[in-house]
Amino acid sequence: MRNWKMISMLAVVSVMAAGCGAGEKTADRQEIVLNVWNYYSGAQQESFQTLVDEFNQGRGKELKITINVSSEGSISDLEEDVIDAAEKKVGAREVPDIFAAYADTAMNIDEHGIIQDISSYFTKEETEEYVDSYLEEGNLGREGEIKIFPVAKATEIFMLNQTDWDKFSEATGADIQDLRTIEGVTKTAEKYYQWTDSLTPEEDDGKAFFGRDAMANYMFIGARQFGVEIISVDDDGKMILSLPKDVARKLWDNYYVPYIKGYFSAVGKFRSDDVRTGNVICFVGSSASASFFPKEVILSDEESYPIESSVLEAPRFEDGEPFAVQQGAGMVVTKGSDRKVEACVEFLKWFTEPEQNIRFCLASGYLPVKKEANDMDRIMEETEVTESVKKTLEAAVSTVNGNTLYTSPVTRNAGSVRELMNYSMSDLAAADSQEIERMRSEGTSREEAVSMYDTDEHFEEWYAEICRQMEELVK
Repeated sequence: MRNWKMISMLAVVSVMAAGCGAGEKTADRQEIVLNVWNYYSGAQQESFQTLVDEFNQGRGKELKITINVSSEGSISDLEEDVIDAAEKKVGAREVPDIFAAYADTAMNIDEHGIIQDISSYFTKEETEEYVDSYLEEGNLGREGEIKIFPVAKATEIFMLNQTDWDKFSEATGADIQDLRTIEGVTKTAEKYYQWTDSLTPEEDDGKAFFGRDAMANYMFIGARQFGVEIISVDDDGKMILSLPKDVARKLWDNYYVPYIKGYFSAVGKFRSDDVRTGNVICFVGSSASASFFPKEVILSDEESYPIESSVLEAPRFEDGEPFAVQQGAGMVVTKGSDRKVEACVEFLKWFTEPEQNIRFCLASGYLPVKKEANDMDRIMEETEVTESVKKTLEAAVSTVNGNTLYTSPVTRNAGSVRELMNYSMSDLAAADSQEIERMRSEGTSREEAVSMYDTDEHFEEWYAEICRQMEELVK
């Protein structure tokens, strides 16, 4: 890492006109190397590196900017590495010029005073080109600032094993339109369990239909569809938590109850794993995870079969307002000389131009961040798209354009609240389901075993406990 203080003393930096370095002569620019840390892997990292190489050989060469990329492993590894660098711990590298971060991570690192607000490097016209909520998420609670710059985003979609659905639908008349609501998914899952149960002589051996990744999204977005923000922030910046009982009951009845009845399931690390093993035939997950949807179901070492997939918008509650989740990390620029920050912004602007951004998103499964790029006709103009990617993008782009995208406010302890929402209901459902199976193995019928847990009293116990834990988090 170069000594940026020394570079800033030696560099000849002209005054910006509008945006980043407008009107500055290329010959006057100091050569600069920028270090970018991310957490990408696989296709995402390959696509990112390809575009970086293209920048270095083209626009970057013209502006005397070179980008060096380092993948730090997981997002938590990346956060730890950046904090170590900020605190100048022994053995730590220097702070990167750009690093990838989610909002809660960026807020933690912002306390070290190393994050640059880059809003002044954009004109009003330039910022209006981006999806509004993407920029708003990056202000870290300070309106008008840009401390996390969006480079690719994701939402949730509903992915279906169409091959097994067709068998089920033909036999029972199940309607795919019912999968557009959460209540419809719950009812269809019951029907699927009963149908698969009828295919064997053994009683109560039906199969689960549906699963979810990211339970916190279900809790936050489900509540938001009913007009409730689980996390809000008062005028003093203090976190306020809210989960009314009637909203909690809706969430409970459409996850916990069908789960313990065997209609929903979560066995593998991700629900795409459960589709692969035939444990479920559909799930709600990130649009960025669509590339992991299996092309076959593997029941055993000897038995497997190919499947086709379909992609729908994620279902919402029947009476719910049109809210959908917004997720995905952005890029953070760290403080330094004007020349350094200008160079960082030049790269980020280039990377988020539709031509580059769409290419990255198609390869990585994310959504582009500019309004004009969130258009299927525009996307199809840029490159050839495989059928599976096309299905995913159609559902995801339709979600972005037809819903209000929502992400919970960034504030201290928000990460702990998300963790609570991720595991409170789902862990209880999994534990109770195991106990029900134990009781069945001892001769209790499924109906009787389930009836011991599917009670108002059990819901009240869970609700009281999650409220108690929420109160602890705001103290």
